[in-house]
Amino acid sequence: MGSAQVRRNAGGAAVPAVPHRERVVRATAAFAAAACTIAGTVAVLLAVRAGPDPGFGGYVSEAGTGTADAASTYRLGVFGVAAGLVLLAVALPSTARIAAALLGTGAAGTVVSGAVPCTDGCPLPPYESVGLADLVHGGASIGAVAAGVFAMLALCRSVGVSRAVRRVAAVAAVVSLPLSAIIGLGMLVVGRGLLVGMVERLLLGVGVLWLGTTALRFGVDLLLRRPSRDAPAGRRLPCRTVSGRPWHGRAGGTGFPVGVPAAERGDRPEPDQDRQYGDEDTGPEPGDHHRHRPTE
Repeated sequence: MGSAQVRRNAGGAAVPAVPHRERVVRATAAFAAAACTIAGTVAVLLAVRAGPDPGFGGYVSEAGTGTADAASTYRLGVFGVAAGLVLLAVALPSTARIAAALLGTGAAGTVVSGAVPCTDGCPLPPYESVGLADLVHGGASIGAVAAGVFAMLALCRSVGVSRAVRRVAAVAAVVSLPLSAIIGLGMLVVGRGLLVGMVERLLLGVGVLWLGTTALRFGVDLLLRRPSRDAPAGRRLPCRTVSGRPWHGRAGGTGFPVGVPAAERGDRPEPDQDRQYGDEDTGPEPGDHHRHRPTE
């Protein structure tokens, strides 16, 4: 990609110019990611409220067990959030490959978490007896959340994204990291209870809020980005020649081309404005006899 196809974002980072069609596709994916995230979150909230334990002491995944009344609604909501993760990965620029890969990993874990429900109560070690489905569901859920947190961290350092997107990712990561540590220690020390249930809800809430906000911001940034023909600085004019010497001047620039000796610049007047865009000096053109009359 040539230098004329590079622009800078609001944070000052160099950003490869994006063709119009690609911008439209990525913006559509970003807005679709936000829509899927919002719809999926609403479905999960409705399922949790109608689940076997509507209080804050149980896990969110209990709404998707086989005995839950709204298990199908819960799974649809989880799959909607997974679709939001995939679509956001599609909307990311090529300079954010690590964040996109982590979002894809989180989406895969989310799909497994929704497709393999846990048993009643969603037991987890070390205080409860677990089965294979509980281990698969719990491992996929933990992996999906961890991938999402690492995606936040990766997006904080990614180039090609706006400063607002990086700030949102940084704030979400700062909040999510201690919550992740608390829920991990809570599972090992106290097990299932009000502490783990509350922290789990806070962590998931931060995750979906970050996902939806980032997707919307990406869509807006892509739609408001200037055309790719904009150059970052110093628009160059066509090549000019003075006495056969090339001159690549900048917009608004004046003076003689590089390489002309000072003595020659001082002895010779500036070239005629009507002829400095030619390829070379070939003498007067036809029709210029009125400007070059012989002396009597």
